[in-house]
Amino acid sequence: MNLELTTEQQMIQAMAREFATSEVRPIASEIDREARFPHETVKRMGELGLLGITVPEPWGGSGADAVSYVLALEEIAAACASHAVIMSVNNSLYCGPIVKFGTDAQRERFLRPFASGSQLGCFALTEPEAGSDASNQHTIAARDGSHYVLNGRKAFVTNGREASAALVFCQTDRARGHRGISAFLVEKSTRGFLVPKTEDKLGIRASDTAEFVFEDCRVPDAHRLGEEGMGFKIALSAITDGRIGIAAQAVGIAAGAFQRALAYARERKAFGVVIGEHQMVQWMLADMATAIEGARLLTLRAATLKDRGVPFASEASMAKLFAAEMAMKVTTDAIQIHGGYGFIKDYEVERSFRDAKITQIYEGTSQIQKLVIARALLGDTA
Repeated sequence: MNLELTTEQQMIQAMAREFATSEVRPIASEIDREARFPHETVKRMGELGLLGITVPEPWGGSGADAVSYVLALEEIAAACASHAVIMSVNNSLYCGPIVKFGTDAQRERFLRPFASGSQLGCFALTEPEAGSDASNQHTIAARDGSHYVLNGRKAFVTNGREASAALVFCQTDRARGHRGISAFLVEKSTRGFLVPKTEDKLGIRASDTAEFVFEDCRVPDAHRLGEEGMGFKIALSAITDGRIGIAAQAVGIAAGAFQRALAYARERKAFGVVIGEHQMVQWMLADMATAIEGARLLTLRAATLKDRGVPFASEASMAKLFAAEMAMKVTTDAIQIHGGYGFIKDYEVERSFRDAKITQIYEGTSQIQKLVIARALLGDTA
């Protein structure tokens, strides 16, 4: 792996850092407190090319590589994890599968405006009984002439309330199990597509997480992504890509908390000296910095393998597992360094702590990542 960034990668990183510092961080606490979707700054992310950063330019994206995506996403997450997950879902889980599996007609309608940021997309796989066991789909798409009729329920859809379209996974042949799952691009304006609730969450509160209900929702067969029965393959491909993004988000959350803890350790005095002079605090800071750098390198390695066009599923899981566990530990220690003030919402490390938790859960829990890694080690390709 080449550890030297290209000029273009450095420019994208610097642009994302400037945007995150000047426009995102000043509003991050407020939008978290109010659980308010940041429409203006998300629009600005689109204008900067961050919402379709790896989408080819002919389809409205920036045409950058996966390493650039990781670098930019980390900078955004260091300022606000909610902005980062909005960016991650639109890139990895929505645009990515359409680039890879879509027709030109589908890309024109469902990709171009989303890659440019004028619209947002979302990914609807999880159901009340299909979380870690994503193959256990109960939403049905029944063929009816030139259409499919969707009925069922989806849970925990990031960007679900704000999105204009969703990538939805349904059973088209229940007898075939996971080989009977198909994927559909469904516009929110479609009759029978309902969004009955949004969740009140612990963290990433400025990103919306919605529930979908489909009641006799008719979708043209031209909006099926890939062939019938390809849905599970499409979902796994998207999630594998997405794990690199969540790893980058976790690194960014931790890096932001670490920088705040480091600044606090240089200013806060106890027993007559700044607390950064106490060995116990120094050891905590050293462990935090080392863990962040390790997670960053694992994430960049997975992104580099993706850019090279070689298999990277195990490496993506390693990066997400290590980065998520690291983020939870680093943000916990950042609160500890702040002492009582770390428990107060006026200090940003409290928000970082809440935001870090979700990285251990979505796009496959830490326990699922261990299964993926172990199966790869043991040669289990089932």
